Amino acid sequence: MDKSVEKRYNTWIIILSVIIPIVVVILFGVKIPNVEPLSFLPPIYASINGLTAVLLIAAVIAIKKGNRKLHENIMKVCILCSVLFLGMYVAYHMTSNSTSYGGEGVLKTIYFIILISHIVLSVVIIPIVLVTYVRALLGKYDLHKKIARYAFPLWLYVAVTGVVVYLMISPYYVY
Repeated sequence: MDKSVEKRYNTWIIILSVIIPIVVVILFGVKIPNVEPLSFLPPIYASINGLTAVLLIAAVIAIKKGNRKLHENIMKVCILCSVLFLGMYVAYHMTSNSTSYGGEGVLKTIYFIILISHIVLSVVIIPIVLVTYVRALLGKYDLHKKIARYAFPLWLYVAVTGVVVYLMISPYYVY
């Protein structure tokens, strides 16, 4: 593949890896006035996180069995799920006030450790997933495999902890 194509992909990876978190932070602070809160979204986007986790595992199983096309299709669905999650997450926070965790003691500490690691790794995983995907797209399977070893557990952690965060905070949502 032409080096200029790879360079363009890498430029887009850098741009998206910087812009996505910045836009999310900005939009997180924007409240749309006179709009009904989208309070039905958290269980949906938590379920999407759960589905992503299951699909990531299925994708690894598919590639270990030598089914590259199935692996590719599942990974495309995982990326779509992440985009859907992000859109719903931002929409919810643009129409609803943030919910505070109401637990106390050690559970509160555990919640914040999980939440903070989830948030940090959800930003870190963006360029890792994009680089992994582009390497496969360009047919650089050896390089793809090398980074996928890191991308898979990190992305799986982000997906699973998204569900855990939801389950821990859901009793405190105000509907």
